[in-house]
Amino acid sequence: MKKLEYLVLARRASQIKEELRQRVRKPYKEVLDVSWGDPHKAGVKPLSYVRQVLAACLYPQLLNSNRLPVDVRQRAQSLLKECAGGSVGSYTSTRGISEIVHRVSEFITRRDGGTPSYPENIFISPGSMWALGNILNVLVNSEASHRAGVLTPMPCHPTSLASITGRGAVIVPYNLSEEQGWALQAEELHRALESAKGVCNPVALYVVNPGNPAGYVQSRKTIQEVLQFVSEKRLFLLADEVYQDCVHGENNEFVSYKRVLAEMGPPLSDTVELASFHSASKGFMGECGLRGGYVELVNLDPAVMPYIYKLFSTDAGAPVLGQFALDLMMKPPQPGETSYPLYSVETQHIRTTMVHNVKRVLEVVNNLPGFCCQPLKGAFAFPRLHLPPKAIQKAKEMGMQPDVFYCIRLLEEAGVLVNPGCDYGQKEGSHHIRFYIMTSEDMMEEVLGRLSCFHTQFMKDFS
Repeated sequence: MKKLEYLVLARRASQIKEELRQRVRKPYKEVLDVSWGDPHKAGVKPLSYVRQVLAACLYPQLLNSNRLPVDVRQRAQSLLKECAGGSVGSYTSTRGISEIVHRVSEFITRRDGGTPSYPENIFISPGSMWALGNILNVLVNSEASHRAGVLTPMPCHPTSLASITGRGAVIVPYNLSEEQGWALQAEELHRALESAKGVCNPVALYVVNPGNPAGYVQSRKTIQEVLQFVSEKRLFLLADEVYQDCVHGENNEFVSYKRVLAEMGPPLSDTVELASFHSASKGFMGECGLRGGYVELVNLDPAVMPYIYKLFSTDAGAPVLGQFALDLMMKPPQPGETSYPLYSVETQHIRTTMVHNVKRVLEVVNNLPGFCCQPLKGAFAFPRLHLPPKAIQKAKEMGMQPDVFYCIRLLEEAGVLVNPGCDYGQKEGSHHIRFYIMTSEDMMEEVLGRLSCFHTQFMKDFS
């Protein structure tokens, strides 16, 4: 926890916001926070259909009102019938509301081209990280003579790193190739596994697709190589796929690990143990605060499943509104329904905005001296920052990592909050910043404008 610099930055951002409220003079009127993968915080409007259904579920008197579309009221009514006592305030079963679990299963089957999904292998959770922690609890034996190891991509989000180390496991880093657009390379997995000898007992491989923070989207060929690797080395596969809706650009397509595993056929499709995670927090819905996600388990030993059920039973279950949000993501309005035209317009606007932002980020950032950004395929930009020696020396004098020094100056002088690359396990000697690109167009233009002005002055000051 002491190493998480973005928490220091976030705390300072909160102080600056309070100073602005007290009318302390700054060269900006507000702090622009693009440090989180939070679309609504970044100016993306919530989907009307989702909020209308949730409103009716929270205040059932709206079910008899003509102020909401008829299909909204029907959907809310059917969801409430699935709750104990017809109320969002009641507990749900361990896996989640049974009917919603079945609809998650149906969604996965559609997404994966007919590859069957079974409700008994699905657990709804308060977000994907919570589910990841539970599965890690099964894999990591804290009392073993050799500590368990998890092969983990670098760079990687600090909350994932904390989930792994917090359960007593050793992170076995494998480096993504920045020169190849942050691609995952099979030979690097073999190198990482070899490096674990005498250090720990590797039990799992953690993959993030699409990537966070780097945004790389894995090809079918890459996924096949990963599946061959975990099969050969007898590793459990943890597939974080929460950004699957945030894929853009030509020849980029999200394909799930489960689908590719099924297509590869026996013996792999019958033996590779896999946990796949998804969430209502990301993608077009962006309902981070409602805390709704799921994990699907594939090929687990039947003798282990009761213990996983017990683990999930130790919590009161996922919030009901989060389960509803997940359900609405799995089954949005369909053509012919009253709410479909507006839903279609709103989701298309988000998609168009994201494509626009990608183009603008690459145009602006790659034209700034000292910056180099790989092609963007997901929800984040993770450009490399080549800092002048004087800036690196100044950071050392202040007891800071160079990219932390840069991010603090950016926050103080321009009011833009981004994350330093050192929080993500970047390569020794390299520096990066990471920021979210699924924002409103206005916010992204303002962020890029402030970044450009700040960076130009920063490079002059330390040249």
